[in-house]
Parts: sequence; structure tokens; C-alpha cells
Amino acid sequence: MLVTLQHIRAARERIAGKVERTPCVVSQSLSERTGSPVHLKLEHHQTTGAFKLRGASNAIAALSPQEKSRGVVAASTGNHGRALAHAAKLEGVRAVICMSQLVPENKLDAIRRLGAEVRIVGNSQDDAQLQVDRLVAEEGLAMLPPFDHPDVIAGQGTLGLEIMEQVPGAACVLVPLSGGGLAAGVAAAVKGVSPGTKVIGISMARGAAMKASLDAGRPVQVEELPTLADSLGGGIGLDNRLTFAMCRDLLNDVVLLSEDEIAAGIRHAYEEEREIVEGAGAVGIGALLAGKVKVSGRTVLILSGRNIDMSLHRRIVCGESSARERAA
Repeated sequence: MLVTLQHIRAARERIAGKVERTPCVVSQSLSERTGSPVHLKLEHHQTTGAFKLRGASNAIAALSPQEKSRGVVAASTGNHGRALAHAAKLEGVRAVICMSQLVPENKLDAIRRLGAEVRIVGNSQDDAQLQVDRLVAEEGLAMLPPFDHPDVIAGQGTLGLEIMEQVPGAACVLVPLSGGGLAAGVAAAVKGVSPGTKVIGISMARGAAMKASLDAGRPVQVEELPTLADSLGGGIGLDNRLTFAMCRDLLNDVVLLSEDEIAAGIRHAYEEEREIVEGAGAVGIGALLAGKVKVSGRTVLILSGRNIDMSLHRRIVCGESSARERAA
């Protein structure tokens, strides 16, 4: 069963008071550049610095008392782990977050500070997922994956409801694309309200698993590579149940960016919009700056997260390192 507008509206009721309704503002600089009104959905202002709190809060709220007593576990590239740790702490639930060695240290520290148990496993999210499977089998923890879960998708979809209320009649929404939880949820909400609105997924050229899977017509594995958009890394799972089909059916297009184009998005967000965003949060801006998305009508870009290492951010803004060095 795919996630519908009805599920997303129920999720909004469930997480009311647990997440922020984030602002959506006009970007004068991007509107002038494109000749159409461009709005920025400032989801990086969310409590944990990223949209993931929506899905994590909904998923934990939907657990049974018995499941909550045993605890939860998930694989994460950082932001889902932080959101799950935050939501679990509010509910008094044990949380174990499994991550690969590619996850930046600042994201690991933030999760630890919230009281979650952190396990570093291997060099990919697939490696981390094997540890999750073991903990589910051996300790009975409830697995709450970062994207391929109906309650997670429905929670992320509440972002789409807000967008359509804040920018009624939007012609296009640009959404960061990784495993597809955000893209699937937002697209289901947006098209449930306004079927004619385009939803375009934006990802990085280095290891875009959903794009490779959509091109192949089935979930496939890709090599996970270092990238400025580290939150968009990882596979979609060969046994993907929901997000692959939803992205296939609901997204109008998928666009990939180079590392330099992602860096340009980060730099523009800081210099022109006065916003600090991580690579994944800057891909919509990067796509417009690179001319890879042509807009006509009111367009919304989701700035999905701000959890970037600030020393890296300074180097990008100041142009002190090459794209290869930044990705590594």
C-alpha cells in the first residue's frame, strides 16, 4: 500500500506540536535570475536542523507501547539518526543509530548528545543496515528506516501540505532526492492537493541510487561515494517496498548535480539568502543556478537541512578548496 494524502493528513495531526511549521519565503535573487517567483521552504530551520524530524516523530508516535518499551533502531547518513534520537528522547524510548564511516563527525556528535547509542559499521549505509537487521533479530528493537517506511513517508509528506498552503498554485517543487522518503511524501501531498504541480527530484551525480534505480526500472545498488551532499548518499534497498514505486509514479523528473554545482548552491544560500545549508539542502538552488531546471510560474525549493561541518562551510564559501578535496 502506497502512502496517500489521507495518510499524510493523519500524520500532521499526530505530530502537531512536535515539529515546527517552517517559513516559506521569496528569494529575490533567484526570482530575478529566473524571471519567475522562487520561494524557499526553510526546512533547515526545523528543530533538529533537517526535515527528518517529521518522519521520525510520526513513526515513533505510531508505535505500540510494547514496541516503545523495547526501543528503536535505524541506519542513517546523519539527519535521520539525529531526528530519531530527538523524537525517541521526548518519548523516553531507547534509540540505536547505525552509521557508516562516511558520516561526518559533527553529525555523530549531535546524535550522541541526544543520548542515542551510536554504532559505526563499514563504509556504506548498506553495511550499517546489516547491523540494524542483527539488532532487530537479537534484541527485538523496532526498525524505523530513514525512508522506506509508510509512517516515515507520511511524516515527511506534511512538508508538502505546508508548501501548498504557503504557496497555493505552485507550478513546481524542487525536492532533494536520496532514498526517496522526502520526495515520495512531498510528491504525494503536493499532487494530492494540486495534480498539475510538477515535482522534480534533485540529487548529486556521485552515487545517486534512486536515479540509477529509476533508469534501470528496478532498485539497484550503486557505489556510495564521498560527496558534499552526504545526506543524499546510500542505497534505496534492493527490497524497496514503497519509495521506488512512488518516485517512479509521482516525480516529473530527476536532475543530477556536480560537486561544483552543489558548492555553488551552498555559497549562494549564504551570500544571497543569508542561510547556512548543507549540501543536500542546497541542491535546489544549485539546479537553478546551473540552468538544469527551467522554471515557469511559482516555484518552491526545499532547503532540507543545515547540519554541515562549519569548517567545511567556510572553505566552500571562501573558495579555498577544490571540488575533489571538498567531496573527500
